[in-house]
Amino acid sequence: MDYELIIVGGGPAGCAAAVYAARKQLKTFLVTKEWGGQSNVSEDIQNWIGTPHISGSDLADSLKTHVLSYKGDFLNIKENTLVNNVEKINEGFSVTLESGEIVTSKSLLITAGSSRRKLDAIGADRLEHKGLTYCASCDGPLFSDMDVVVIGGGNAAFETVLQLTAYCKSVTLVHRSDSFKADEITVEKVRSDSKVRIITNVETKEVLGENFVSGLKIIHKDSGEEETLEVSGIFVEIGQVSNGGFLQDTVEVDQFGKIVVDPWTQKTSVEGIWAAGDVTNVRYHQNNIAAGDAVKAIEDAYIWIKHSK
Repeated sequence: MDYELIIVGGGPAGCAAAVYAARKQLKTFLVTKEWGGQSNVSEDIQNWIGTPHISGSDLADSLKTHVLSYKGDFLNIKENTLVNNVEKINEGFSVTLESGEIVTSKSLLITAGSSRRKLDAIGADRLEHKGLTYCASCDGPLFSDMDVVVIGGGNAAFETVLQLTAYCKSVTLVHRSDSFKADEITVEKVRSDSKVRIITNVETKEVLGENFVSGLKIIHKDSGEEETLEVSGIFVEIGQVSNGGFLQDTVEVDQFGKIVVDPWTQKTSVEGIWAAGDVTNVRYHQNNIAAGDAVKAIEDAYIWIKHSK
């Protein structure tokens, strides 16, 4: 084997894992397309523990600097590349990079993250990070005392609404169907909040605004009537797309393509493979949670690597 451990991904989970693996003197290979994960594009992150305010790009630079400080005898790093394929081989795994390079390892930690499912509406791309956001925990407090919209119908959307009602003037939830995927208890909590308006069975047509969001144009499916919601912020919670597609046929995944893990250890269904962060089927997705789960995975993997036959 070339390595004892290969880490796939350079977000908070992958970086935390790389630091811990290097400190434990595991012969490790980190491969990442970019540093920082989804938060790389956030303008102001206020919930990265220990740092009251930091931009996504600064967080990415900080993570990269920390990891590179351990580069050497026990940590090798391959930047700006993806993993195309993983195969089980005798006593380990073969990982093929998009360049065609093949690297072998006794074990794997997958921290490839996920991508937010993007809103398909006119103006959504242009006004992303200018009032349209995919992370209420990151950006929600910036909209204190403002009118906002949440788009979605699952638990993530309803939990976002409950979070935003703590400081926003009003929250309107819009959903394309007339039924919700969120659990009934959470739905009832939202319905009972006087700050909340719920609009169902609509299409989101256009995000309005010049330099910043000023409204959302929706179409009521039953009547075909258009309505413009005058809001300052739009929070999109319409699901995520896993970046772990290269492992779809190797480990167990859920109905959304997320890697199924044991929450005690971060083990996957395949011995020798761990996963952490947004690529997994954990309930909550946050930078701090991803980093903590990755450390948990390294602690468990270290014991397995050093004591497995």
